[in-house]
Amino acid sequence: MKTPAIRPTEKPSVPLHARPELELLARRHLVFGWWTLLFFLTMGLVLEGLHGLKIQSYLGVHADTRRLMWTLTHAHGTLLGVLNLGFAFMVSFARNWFSQPRSLASAFLRAATILMPAGFFLGGLFTYSGDPGLGILLVPIGGLLLFAAVFMAARAAMRQ
Repeated sequence: MKTPAIRPTEKPSVPLHARPELELLARRHLVFGWWTLLFFLTMGLVLEGLHGLKIQSYLGVHADTRRLMWTLTHAHGTLLGVLNLGFAFMVSFARNWFSQPRSLASAFLRAATILMPAGFFLGGLFTYSGDPGLGILLVPIGGLLLFAAVFMAARAAMRQ
């Protein structure tokens, strides 16, 4: 039986365990993603508890901004945790992704996962006359890092 020939433009598939740096990066995002998901899902339960117990510092008219900011914290944190799990999956399959942009996308995604929810949380922790606190300034920084990470991942996915 003749083995199929590999075209010159194709690279043979290398198992993930043969590339320890890819395995380490995928594992890092799996661990980070699952713990992030657990943290922000727990936060969602706490917010539901504040709502259920009718805590006025969370539900009062004066706390509309706080409630919005903390809801955004929970939602963004949860979604970014799932995105980290997707990134781990991508690293497992995007073997042609060059090392430097892959590492940069990884760092940007992890930083965005911390900065965006932290900005929303801090913005809600200290509110001023219905406006979020200065912590909200972390959100656009995290958003730009997230945009860059997703852009790099999308480009790498097209190359596969």
